[in-house]
Amino acid sequence: MRSTFRRFSLLLALSTAALTAAQAQQKLKYPKQQADQIYDAVAKPAVPAGGLQAYANYLEKNQQYPTAALQAGRDGTVEVSFVVEKSGSVSNVVAKTPLDPALDAEAIRLIKAGPKWTPAENKGAKVRQRITIPISFRLPLGAGGPAPATGMNDESQPEKKDGPTIVKAEQPARPVGGTDAFFEWIQKNQRYPALARKKNIQGKVLVEFMVQKDGSLTDVKLVKRLGAGLDEEALRLIKAAPKWEPATYKGEPVKQKMVLPVLFTLL
Repeated sequence: MRSTFRRFSLLLALSTAALTAAQAQQKLKYPKQQADQIYDAVAKPAVPAGGLQAYANYLEKNQQYPTAALQAGRDGTVEVSFVVEKSGSVSNVVAKTPLDPALDAEAIRLIKAGPKWTPAENKGAKVRQRITIPISFRLPLGAGGPAPATGMNDESQPEKKDGPTIVKAEQPARPVGGTDAFFEWIQKNQRYPALARKKNIQGKVLVEFMVQKDGSLTDVKLVKRLGAGLDEEALRLIKAAPKWEPATYKGEPVKQKMVLPVLFTLL
C-alpha cells in the first residue's frame, strides 16, 4: 500500500514538473512585446519642445566652458547619445564620442538640464527613441580660438581684408519658413534608394554644409554615413534644398556652417 502511494506521489510530482516545464517553454516561445523597446528610427521622430531652433538657442545660452579645458586649450565636438522617453524626459545620457572629461561632462549636463521633448511615435503609439546630438566647444577669442557655438551651428565667417575671421553670429542661419517646413520639404522630396529599401536599411545621415551670405547652401559633405545609396540621396537633398535666411553679425549677413540630420524611415 505504501509502495503504491509512493509511486502515485512520484507520478504526481513528475506530472507537475512536466506541466511547469511545458508552461515555461510556451512562455519562451511566445514572448510578449517589450514595452521598453528603444527605437533608432521611427515614423514620427522625437523633437525638442519649442522646436530645433529653440533647442539650439538653449544650448548656446546655457553652455559653460569648463575652466580646465580653457586653460588646456581644448576644444572640439562631443556627440551625446540619450533616450527620449514616452513622457518626453531624457535618460541614458552618455558621451558617445568622448573628447575631454570636462567637456564630456558639460555636454552631458546640458542635455540632462534641457527642456522636455515631444516623444516619438511609431504605428500611432508613443515610443522611446535614441537621439544623438553633436555639441561643439570653440575656444573664445583670446584663448587661442573662436567663440563658442552649439553643435547645430558650427561657425560664422565675416570676411575681412586679411581673410575670414571666425565669430559668434548674433542671429544664426535658419530655413526660410522655419525648421519644420525645411524637414517637411526633405521628406516630400526624398527618394528612398532601391538598394537601401531591399536591405531594409534606415536611420539618419548627418550632413554638413555652409549657408552663404545670399542664403544658398554650399560645401555639402557627409559627417555620418549609412551607405546603400542613402548618403548620396542625403547630399542631393541638401544641394537641391531651398535657400536659407543667412546668419547675421552686426546687422550684416555672414557665412555659417551647419550640421543637420537627414532621416530615412521605411514606412
